Amino acid sequence: MKQTLKLLTLACLVLITACTSTQAKRDPAYAAVRPVATAQQQQSDGAIFNAGSNVSFFEDYRARRVGDILTVKLEEVTSAEKESETTVDKTNSNSITSPTILGSAIEFDTPGFLPLANNKSNDLSFSLGSTHSFSGTGDSDLSNKLSGDISVSVVELLPNGNMIIRGEKVMTINQGNEYLRISGMISPRDIDADNTISSKRIADAQISYVGDGPTNDANVMGWLGKFFISALMPF
Repeated sequence: MKQTLKLLTLACLVLITACTSTQAKRDPAYAAVRPVATAQQQQSDGAIFNAGSNVSFFEDYRARRVGDILTVKLEEVTSAEKESETTVDKTNSNSITSPTILGSAIEFDTPGFLPLANNKSNDLSFSLGSTHSFSGTGDSDLSNKLSGDISVSVVELLPNGNMIIRGEKVMTINQGNEYLRISGMISPRDIDADNTISSKRIADAQISYVGDGPTNDANVMGWLGKFFISALMPF
């Protein structure tokens, strides 16, 4: 019996550890893309100019080919605020008076006739009333900020000249890792002269900032705590 209890305790500990630990791994899809190999230029004897080793003094070094690198300046600031208030009031009132026939109220209080009601006045009138009220208030406030720089590479050139970029930055701090990933589509017209672009200029931007390690695990709610705040909890 004791051995069975120990095995169950050990299984519960392993299950809790597996549920509370979320290890983030490096995504191979965000790896740097190598440039496409170009055909080797044929050497020409007797000429001063050599196409294989020329230097362009007036070339624009902004990213424009697959495999080129550019820097994204993260300037993400989001703020949202929502407030709602609802008030509903409803009142109902119904009444029925004692019926009348031939201009006078029906009253059978003489011997030989059955009474209309089981009371002294033989009154059939009654009234109903109900009041309902509801009041609800909701308030939501959200604010996020992400700043910094990350270098990405061009992974695809589109027919209209736009480029698909993608990149990942991994930072190891103490016993944990921080992963910053970004991807999206940019226009070459939005690239600055120093080969940088603002994250606000990225279309279909997908930015994620995740981590792993003991610090991240400490900020993750366990499965038992999630159960008590879920909709499955009846209390």
